[in-house]
Formats: sequence, structure tokens, C-alpha cells
Amino acid sequence: MTDAANLPLAGTKVVEFTHMVMGPTVGCILADLGAEVIKIEPLKGDNTRRLKGSGSGYFPMFNRNKRSICLDLKNETGHGIALDLIKQADIIIENFRPGAMDKLGFGYDALKAINNGLIYCSEKGFLSGPYEERTALDEVAQMMGGLAYMTGPPGQPLRAGASVIDITGGMFGVIGILSALVSRNQTGEGQRVVASLYETSVYLVGQHMAQYGVTGTPANPMPARVSAWAIYDVFETKDDDKVFVGVVSDTQWRNFCEAFGLDELWAKEALRLNNGRVDARHWLKPQIDEVFKGYDKADLMAKLEATGVPFAPIAKPHDLFDDPHLNAGDGLSEVTLTDGDGAGRKISLPNMPLSIGGERMGVRIDLPRQGQHTKEVLAELGHDDLAITKMVEDGIAAGE
Repeated sequence: MTDAANLPLAGTKVVEFTHMVMGPTVGCILADLGAEVIKIEPLKGDNTRRLKGSGSGYFPMFNRNKRSICLDLKNETGHGIALDLIKQADIIIENFRPGAMDKLGFGYDALKAINNGLIYCSEKGFLSGPYEERTALDEVAQMMGGLAYMTGPPGQPLRAGASVIDITGGMFGVIGILSALVSRNQTGEGQRVVASLYETSVYLVGQHMAQYGVTGTPANPMPARVSAWAIYDVFETKDDDKVFVGVVSDTQWRNFCEAFGLDELWAKEALRLNNGRVDARHWLKPQIDEVFKGYDKADLMAKLEATGVPFAPIAKPHDLFDDPHLNAGDGLSEVTLTDGDGAGRKISLPNMPLSIGGERMGVRIDLPRQGQHTKEVLAELGHDDLAITKMVEDGIAAGE
């Protein structure tokens, strides 16, 4: 869906002071849902644009559907321009270190005084408590919050292979914003929303905390866990590839046995129920290993799909560009890279994993070049060409 007028947040104005992943995720989701998002960058642009290695994908992934304006916020005129945008805004997003926005004059209390209906979303490392002044990162939260312990093998904590806490923390920020919008419709007043990395990580391992509460036994890291199912593993195939298979219900077990001709296993009453299969895992899984080694990957997946048993090839991120499901179902949208050696090249990136009214949300506004919309936004605020040119010449604003 690319018509902004038909999107749920059409007409909602957002001003974004963010960098890296967590804050831009909030703005990206709101923008995908139809909000008008203006990203305020420093004169030199968001440093995220210039990250290399694993950070080189941050800006392209989380900044579509936004407009970019570059301002010197420490300059009185630049500061005033930002305030003019905020006076018209419904939502502010920021994810800088504690106290940074207050020093700039953009703290919650200061902005609420000029816009009582403003919803002010801060994406932080920690919620209130002894840690709240600490600086945090996704990896810090994963280590402190138990996720790295659960991901790696015993004694080898390992962060998850994506910025899951940054992104999920951003999603919780969006949930808070949407809740505050509903509340504002009833009261007329905005409020502050704070989401955090650490508490997000703790929330994600809550199931393992609950496991300890129920059983009295600490949860083992996932590679060493006692699985709730006997067949829930990555299996090797005849052509030296791998497929994940999970048989997670008694009905699936019956279908699985029928499909693969495992009459002897189906005949064993002790295996008819899940817990019996878990008790027999030590001898049952090796038998299934041998069954799967008799099939090439493609043949095995075709057979599994016909049974309704969950399965998955082991895909790499770059494989997903050619995924037939994503390409047939509006799962990807094209953007134009703006920075570095790839500037000007088009690539397809994932859309938000959501459909509304049977439609997916795609790209309406391509990735913004640094300050691409500076002059456009200043003109919308009522500044004439002469004033805009002077602001650029004086180093108050920058861009196209």
C-alpha cells in the first residue's frame, strides 16, 4: 500500500531525533503506517549513514518513508526551526543518551509547555532504577538480560544474529505511542513514552524465568536444552544440505509416520503422545536422522510440505532477495541507496511484517539523501527562498 491517504496514521506528524537502530525503527514503523516523519539530522548528517561492516545496513533498513532536514540545533535560528516543527507535531522520537535532549532544550517538560498534546517517545538503555543513567547497546542488553546466555552453548554466551533488542525495543516504543494516541483522543493531552533495551531483553527471556518458577530448575541455554518435542532439530540430507523439522503435535506425528512409511513407529503406543516421544528421544531421533539422510533436500521439503509438518531450509540473509514467497507477496520493496560506494544503487528490503485490510505497507518515500528535504520543509514553515539560502550560507541548515 503506497497511498498515504489510505494508511492508518495518515495526517499524523512526527519529528525524529534519532540515530543507529532503536530510534529509527520507531520512526520507520510509524512512517510505514502512514505518518509524516521528518528526520532532523546534524549538519554533517546522521553518523549512521557512514557506518561500515555490520552497521552498513542500518540506515537503509530503518529510514525509508521519511524526509530529512539538516539543522544546527545549537544555533538559535536552527533551534527555533526545530521548535516550529515540534509545535505542529503529534509525536517526537529520540534515542540519545540520558540528558542530551534536555541540554539542547528539547526535554519533555520544555516541549510539553509549547505543545500539550505532544507524545514524546524516548528509546533508552534502561527504564527507571539504579541503571538508568548507564549507556547501553543491543549487545549490552542481551548480555545483561539473559538472552546471550540462552542463545550460546554452555559457557559461551552469544548475542543473537540480528539487532533483535534494538528492533523489539523500537516496536514496544510504537506500542506505547499508539496507546498514548488513543489516550490523547480521550483526554486531549499527550504524555511521555519510554521503552528500553534492558527491559526488552528481560521480557524476551521471561518464558525462561517462568520455567524456573514452575520447575525450580534453571533453564539451560538453547543448544543444551531439554526440548519439549522429540523431533525438533536440524537434520542432514542425502545431498549434504540441512533442513529444520519440528513435529510438535500428536496429529503431526501421525501424519509424519504415514507420509514416511514409519508403520513400526506408529504402532508403538508409547509414542502416540508427545511426552512419550520425548522420553524416547535418545533412540527415536537417531532413527529419524537415518530416514532423512535418504532424501535430497528438495524431495524432503516437498514431502514435509504435503504432511503439514513444520520445516525450514537453513537460509542465509542474502538468499532472501530471491525468496519466491517474499517476491510474490509484497514482502520486499525497492529503495535507492544514498551513501557510500553503493549510492544510487537500488536494492529490495523487507517490508513491515504486517498486512492491514489485506494490503502490505511499502515504500512511499525513497531513502532520503542527507538533508534532501531541508529547503522543502523550511518553505513549508513559511521561510522564503532568500531566507533559506542565507540559512544555508550561514551554516544554520544544510541540504538540497
